[in-house]
Amino acid sequence: MAFITNFIRIGKLIICTLTLLQFSYAVFAQKGVNRKPNIIYIYADDLGYGEIGPYGQKLIRTPNLDRMAKEGIKFTQHYTSTPVCAPARCMLLTGKNGGHAYIRGNYEMGGFADDKEGGQMPLPEGSFTIPKMLKTVGYRTGITGKWGLGMNFTTGDPNKQGFDYAYGFLDQKQAHNYYPTHLWENGKKDTLNNKFVVLHENIDPAKATDQIFEKFIGQDYAAEKLTEKALKFINDHQNKPFFLYMPYTIPHVGLQAPDLNVKEYIGKFPGEEPYYGQNGYNPSKYPLSTYAAMITYLDAQVGIIMKRIKDLGLDNNTIIMFSSDNGATFNGGVRAKYFNSTAGLRGLKMDLYEGGIREPFIARWPGKIKPNTVTDLISAQFDMMATFAEISGARLNQTDGISLLPTLLGNHKDQKKREYIYFEYPEKGGQVAIRMGDWKGLRLNVRKNIESPWLLYNLKNDPGETIDLALKHPELIERLKRIQVKEHQNAHINDWEFLNNKMNLKVSN
Repeated sequence: MAFITNFIRIGKLIICTLTLLQFSYAVFAQKGVNRKPNIIYIYADDLGYGEIGPYGQKLIRTPNLDRMAKEGIKFTQHYTSTPVCAPARCMLLTGKNGGHAYIRGNYEMGGFADDKEGGQMPLPEGSFTIPKMLKTVGYRTGITGKWGLGMNFTTGDPNKQGFDYAYGFLDQKQAHNYYPTHLWENGKKDTLNNKFVVLHENIDPAKATDQIFEKFIGQDYAAEKLTEKALKFINDHQNKPFFLYMPYTIPHVGLQAPDLNVKEYIGKFPGEEPYYGQNGYNPSKYPLSTYAAMITYLDAQVGIIMKRIKDLGLDNNTIIMFSSDNGATFNGGVRAKYFNSTAGLRGLKMDLYEGGIREPFIARWPGKIKPNTVTDLISAQFDMMATFAEISGARLNQTDGISLLPTLLGNHKDQKKREYIYFEYPEKGGQVAIRMGDWKGLRLNVRKNIESPWLLYNLKNDPGETIDLALKHPELIERLKRIQVKEHQNAHINDWEFLNNKMNLKVSN
């Protein structure tokens, strides 16, 4: 009888062991052995090319991005699609260059006050976006951060443009404040513990008490909420492939950061003086310390995301990317020269000079991307759609980009080559730029002068764009002219059309 009892126990033990092994295999498979890779794209806001450690920053600490670059690949000649917020996001998500994209400038709607929140020009119905593309091959899609492509009551609602989950700022103007009264979660307001303040305020230096500076600091820091929601999205979707787009608003002004983070830098920047709001956005008692603190805070969020991915066992099946939407800003108390924000490049935000469009780009994918790799491949953010399509196996629609996956994986022989990258920006006078190998063509103030001449720079010899060689290379100028004609499609509104005055002609019967 005892023999039979022991036999039954052993049988149950074997069944339990087999069940546990089967469960362990299932979990192991879920963690990424036989499924499509997760994609996380972290997007800074107005972060200059030289403002993080991997690109030469000396005054601002970015240990997590330093580690990310050492464990992955760093691109040295990567570009945004255009030098301001909303169109850069449009071009990133739709894979279009500045001559083809639907949204080409910051077309503001509504106002700054909560009751006038109107967002920017929305993406139209039927847009083919990265999240829509990835959903066709089984991805869950989320955004936590700044959208800027339409409010929830328009066709630009992120939930209508392919995102299963959306949390953050819908209106870019609201994103000027890191302590807003609310953020948006799937079209509904998430009320925060902050009072409404008029952010753009110029104060009298003689009356600038600590109390006045402190009124711009609230309780709930928006960036912390964005990370919190991103972590929940990762937890909720860890067993299926996911795409998480994380467009933080850091370090876009206003200058606001938690006190503990700012205190880490106070006293480290000789010559720091209060900013009183004279160049827009909120005053700040410690503008240099606050700006540095914001970038270090962003770096910490990158570290938090990397740790969560590793803790969940998703490291080897998750590619994490980091970039910025355009170059460092010129207002709001930011001092780009102090931090060498452009790493010596010419221009800032709103410029098609290199300082306005060349961006940091780092990617990490353990087991796939060789650690401590540096590439000088000339690439752009509208390449992300083609890259994500190849990573996921999704089918592309029309795109101006090429897949960067061969370079990411070290298969340089398989990397598709391109003749040029085209840039077009209708604001700040109307600008056109073309990167063609080592050459860079640039036109300025085209709206005022349709015959505005081409400037020509050799970026290999002159990365600071100081020596115009246009007169010495008329054959290159002719090529640039042909490329502009080929790439430009008339904008759908007159405000953005500066290259073809036929937009303003009436059609006769």
